[in-house]
Amino acid sequence: MSTRLPVIYAVRHGETAWSLSGQHTGLTDLPLTPTGEQRAHHLVARLAGCSFAAVLTSPLQRAARTCELAGFGAAAAREGDLVEWDYGDYEGRRSVEIHAERPDWLLFRDGCPGGESPAQVGARADRVVHRLRAVGGDVLIFSSGHFLRTLAARWLGLPPSAGQSFLLGTASVSILGYEHNLQEPAIHLWNDPAAS
Repeated sequence: MSTRLPVIYAVRHGETAWSLSGQHTGLTDLPLTPTGEQRAHHLVARLAGCSFAAVLTSPLQRAARTCELAGFGAAAAREGDLVEWDYGDYEGRRSVEIHAERPDWLLFRDGCPGGESPAQVGARADRVVHRLRAVGGDVLIFSSGHFLRTLAARWLGLPPSAGQSFLLGTASVSILGYEHNLQEPAIHLWNDPAAS
């Protein structure tokens, strides 16, 4: 009898023009760049041989297209809670521009005016964690960087602000799981890039 515990493969979408320029991309529905598409396609080899009880993707095209190019588009269900942080007034702006106005601003502490607070993003992450744990098998998800960082923090039972410590590149794979039992959530792998 197998005692293997379920794992969650979390994939950040491929490169977009704004991820390349460092602009905060929340709900703006940008496509992948050609490089983003190429690296997303490399996920096919990275995920080969894996089987999943469920595949979920953010409805935003950068995540949904990454899912499709990775070979899981037909199996994926869209999950609204997987969308990126709503940056509100900071949408499309780079951190350096925001810091020129608010030198002490930290996304994971302060949130965004006109957008979401860390607590609101944490609440969405909690709903996703609950859904993932209810599957009872391995799950593959596609989302965006700041949301996935918050999700990792909440998976571990840490406050949403702890997501600040989990850096995440585009088209990367991370694996959330458990150590000895379902009461011991753990990170098995973090920020593993797709082959370039």
